[in-house]
Amino acid sequence: MSDWPDGWNDRSDPHGRGSGGAQPEGARVMRHVQRGQVPPPAAPVPPVHHPVPPQSQGYDDGYGQGSRGDGYNTGQVYGGGGRPPRGPRVGPAPDWRRRIKVGSLTLVVVLLAVSIGTYFWADGKLKREVDLAKVIDRPEAGDGTNYLIVGSDSREGMSADDKKKLHTGSAEGKRTDSMMILHDGSNGPTLISLPRDSDVEIPSFVGSESGKTFPAQGRRVKLNAAYAEDGPELLVRTVEHNTNLRIDHYVEIGFAGFANIVDAIGGVEMDIPKAFKDKKSGADFQAGKQTLDGEQSLAFVRTRYAFAGSDLDRTKNQQKFLAALASQTATPGTILNPFKLYPTMGAGLDTLIVDKDMSLWSLGQMFFAMKGVTGGEGTSMNIPIAGSNGGNLVWDKAKVAQLVDQLKNDEKVTVKGS
Repeated sequence: MSDWPDGWNDRSDPHGRGSGGAQPEGARVMRHVQRGQVPPPAAPVPPVHHPVPPQSQGYDDGYGQGSRGDGYNTGQVYGGGGRPPRGPRVGPAPDWRRRIKVGSLTLVVVLLAVSIGTYFWADGKLKREVDLAKVIDRPEAGDGTNYLIVGSDSREGMSADDKKKLHTGSAEGKRTDSMMILHDGSNGPTLISLPRDSDVEIPSFVGSESGKTFPAQGRRVKLNAAYAEDGPELLVRTVEHNTNLRIDHYVEIGFAGFANIVDAIGGVEMDIPKAFKDKKSGADFQAGKQTLDGEQSLAFVRTRYAFAGSDLDRTKNQQKFLAALASQTATPGTILNPFKLYPTMGAGLDTLIVDKDMSLWSLGQMFFAMKGVTGGEGTSMNIPIAGSNGGNLVWDKAKVAQLVDQLKNDEKVTVKGS
């Protein structure tokens, strides 16, 4: 006796609703049947045929389950839209090692191109106007490299407002406002200030413009007068004649360039031990640590009337400031930041005058040697002074000779300056 309701297993159905039918049974939905209740006969349901995925060569097993013929179920259960199996990965897996190598090589090429471009840009801005070949009767070269660094009071490119703001005055032409010898050698850098009021002899020289030879007349003048008389070439000739030290490179910067460099790096921090004020330079400083902008920095290095030692005290402040400027400029924050590096280089190079043999590499060496003066490995001093003569500062010849011998032989400097 069958427990199935009437009509559920009717084999006389020509379409075969049972498993023994002539055609496969299509997918259907099972009705909910409560216990003890006989459901009415189901309406005929047309067979549902599901498409076989292209990769499958299987068959329908009568319950809506597709088979590929290899016994693997395709996941099509009771006529549901089963997800076809994921196909194999197309192409090889990414080679991350190769990608990293290519990326690194690309970065190196870009950095190299930027560095080369920057070098030629900066090198092209240098004003190589000083011809040291015109300097006659030069001393023999020693070990190390000697730079003559000159701060001029040139007002070139400054407006009337700039001159008033920076307290430069309106004098025509240009004169030396500061002079220093920087020796860069194996025993560390040595920075020696040459006071502008130094008493020196003007030797024989060849005019930088005329080419005419001027014989020595035994004239003794202040050192800055040599520059005023025939420019950088005569200044170099005079320094070499009175020190017997060969100058390898000449570097000069004017008022405007000096102030612009300071502003480009965001100011220079200085520790001023004692407050001072000077109407002529515009200086008005309190004691203590403070950051000086371009205008304040120029006032700081030009002040001399506020000090008892006048020009000697001023040269000490100039050394202190230039070393701080170099130290605070040659930092990763400036060198690696193009938004600070290029304005700083542009501000300095636009007004920088150098000798014809000066390369950008030599200029960089000078800059880092200047930084080393305050790095514990360098020495800063005034040239030894023996006294004064009518307002001119007379050098101590014995100490100067000893100092020059130590510089020429690239020995550690033991001579004390003024």
